[in-house]
Amino acid sequence: MVELLVNIAKTARPRQWVKNLTLFAALLFTGNLLPADWIIRDFKIVWSGIIAFTIVASSIYFLNDIVDAESDRAHPFKKYRPIASGKIPLLLAFSIFVGGSTIGLAFAKILSPLFFLVVGGYWLMQILYSLWLKYIEVVDVFIIALGFFLRVLAGGIIIYAHLSFWFFLCLISVSLFLAVGKRRAEMAILHEQGAIAHRKVMKVYTASILDSYLSIFATSSFLSWALFTFNFYEAAGPSATPSTLILLSKTLTINKWLMATIPVVIFGIMRYIRIIYDGSKAETPEKVILQDLPLLITVALWATMVLGVLYIGPS
Repeated sequence: MVELLVNIAKTARPRQWVKNLTLFAALLFTGNLLPADWIIRDFKIVWSGIIAFTIVASSIYFLNDIVDAESDRAHPFKKYRPIASGKIPLLLAFSIFVGGSTIGLAFAKILSPLFFLVVGGYWLMQILYSLWLKYIEVVDVFIIALGFFLRVLAGGIIIYAHLSFWFFLCLISVSLFLAVGKRRAEMAILHEQGAIAHRKVMKVYTASILDSYLSIFATSSFLSWALFTFNFYEAAGPSATPSTLILLSKTLTINKWLMATIPVVIFGIMRYIRIIYDGSKAETPEKVILQDLPLLITVALWATMVLGVLYIGPS
């Protein structure tokens, strides 16, 4: 029984839960994370949203592993997954998928109707990905990227936060960069023939194509972040302020000290690209961030600098 529970926990992918912390991004970049009664309320709401998103996302992993059981057995790491190795019966795995999805979506609906729509959209998208979309070239990468994007969007919607256009452009670029990097890392781990055996869509990708995509989105990631730090809104009085800009996040009113984070972002991108070609480390983005010390330090430094500019530095 204990072994079964351990295997169920493994299939729920606890390491992947770190991605759900990105729901805090909207609250962070509003510049309103300092203690106050309503901020504490929003903090609790976002944590509740993370729990709901985690339940839904973890449930989908059970369906994904059922569908991928045969191909996972051809993967050097994934063949040890509980469903692929037969440690969790298929009927039990499917029951957990249905039960977890129901609980997570019901909780999301209680929190916010709009949040429920985003989480429900993510749930449906991931089901279609598991059954069909992951076999379609380029679409598979966009679905992975949308998973990152929807998490941040959900975090903003649940607290009714407004974020800038440049923030979303940066988010899209980084999401695509991580998604393409995941595919390129799979090719580095398994080499071309092994990658095709594991994932059918890899037969339409070549190393050169993925390298080109990686270059495009690595460049767009740091450029969009640079533009985000450059383009903030300077209050100029009611007569000079378009009404639509008033609705934008406080992110647009921060000072230019945020530009100091650009070299850190560039270094982080360069480090991640380097790791992608080391198949032993680059299985998934969250594994890279948690296990590579230089990249972990880079992310921590970036976060510290952003917090310092938004909440401590001059405005």
